[in-house]
Order: sequence, then C-alpha cells, then structure tokens
Amino acid sequence: MATALAAVKLGISVGHVEAGLRSFDLRMPEEHNRRLTDHVSTYLFAPTKIAENNSKRGSVWGKIYVTGNTVIDAVVQHLPIAEGKSKILEKINFKEFALATAHGAENVDNPEVLKNFAEALAEAPLPVVYPMHPRTRKRLKQNRLYSKIKKSKNIQILPPVGYLDFLVLMKKCKIILTDSGGIQEEATAPQIRKFVLVLRLSTERPEAVESGFAKVVGTEKQDILKAVEEALENPKDLPINSPYGDGNTAEKIVRIIENEVL
Repeated sequence: MATALAAVKLGISVGHVEAGLRSFDLRMPEEHNRRLTDHVSTYLFAPTKIAENNSKRGSVWGKIYVTGNTVIDAVVQHLPIAEGKSKILEKINFKEFALATAHGAENVDNPEVLKNFAEALAEAPLPVVYPMHPRTRKRLKQNRLYSKIKKSKNIQILPPVGYLDFLVLMKKCKIILTDSGGIQEEATAPQIRKFVLVLRLSTERPEAVESGFAKVVGTEKQDILKAVEEALENPKDLPINSPYGDGNTAEKIVRIIENEVL
C-alpha cells in the first residue's frame, strides 16, 4: 500500500497483482491495504472473475484484467526445484501428518482463539507439523501456551521454513490447516492438490471453497477438530485444475503491460 501511494504521488502508474481480493473482514490489515491499493491502481490484475466483480462493485478507476494468480506460476516453477534441493522431510518425525500455520493478527492476537488453536492441534487425530511464525510464538509465550504445545507429542514445531521447504511439506502432508490466504491458493496448484481447512471466519479466496479445495471452519476448537476428522474419514476427490490459473499468469500480465504502456 505504501509503495502504491508513493507511486501515485510521483505520477507513476500502479499495477496491482491480486486485485479485487476481499475477505470483508476489516479486522485484517491486509483487507485495508488491498482495498486502498485497488483504488489507486491504473491496472488491476484480478486472479478470477469474482475478484474482478469485487473491484467493479468498488467503482475503481483503473482497468481490470482477469489473469489468474502468479502464486500458481511460482508453484509450477519451483516445486521440481524444491523436490531436488529440500532436505526438510529428514527433520519430520511423522510418516503422515497435517501441516498447520497461523499468523493472522485477528487470530493470534486474540488469546481465546490462540488457546483454541493450541488445544485443537494438540488433540488432532493426525500428528501436526507446525512451522511457527515469530508473531505466533511471541503470543503463545505471552499467554503461557507455548510450553504446552512444545511438550505435545502430537505437534512438531519447526522454525519458519523457506519457500522450497514449505512446498515440499505441502506436497507431502495429508491435509492443511491455516489462516493464510496464499496457502489456500498454493494448495490448489495441480502439483500440490491438498484440502485446506481455513482457520478463519471468512476467506478472500472463495474460489478455493467453491471448487472443493477448502472449507472455512472458524476458530472454535470443536469445530476445527470435527472438520479434521471429517476430512480424514471422507477424503475429497479434488479438481485437477486450479481456479487461480494455469501457471501462465506472469506472461499474461507482461503482455498486458507491453500493450498498454510500451
């Protein structure tokens, strides 16, 4: 958002990749940033028709293009590299596991929600691998929950992992639990294709839900546990294609810029 505002003040055109995403949850800092960036952008590269319609309803001034999302491009390009280079699986204690992340301010800054997450992961019917964000670690310690998680035999805490390692973990896991928007998209890539339980009250990736890749389960402990059990007992037959593009989004955006600007 800061870059977009600075560019506008300097008379530089702004192109917004991931334009039109909306969670409609103003507790999320990302929601403020993307709404404002949409309105100062000259070119809005919406990943889907839903995102395009969100921008149109907001009466943005720039031109909107449906391009898919570069997140899928990145997975297609980097997963083969990750599988060749990453050694992360040598550190994992479990043969089968769920992959969990949580870092959203609206979640981890709420002690009650944080407690729900900690207890749900500790009691999950499948072992959990948990690369922990520094913000989450800090909040767990502040609320005297960190030692409980660390002692749990059902949870393996990892330090924050790099992109290549995380791609391998997504590829290997049985199911993903997260409050991350980006992971909801990455999980739909044809090379990953994992079911995601969204640990939030809403999502700015409704396409993942509509296509069957994701389910919004909220932040209550029992709701999370029930959703994990159901997902493991009745695994979904996930779509082959991602609703977020075919891996050629960057090329589409470059062509648009060449036609519009150069």
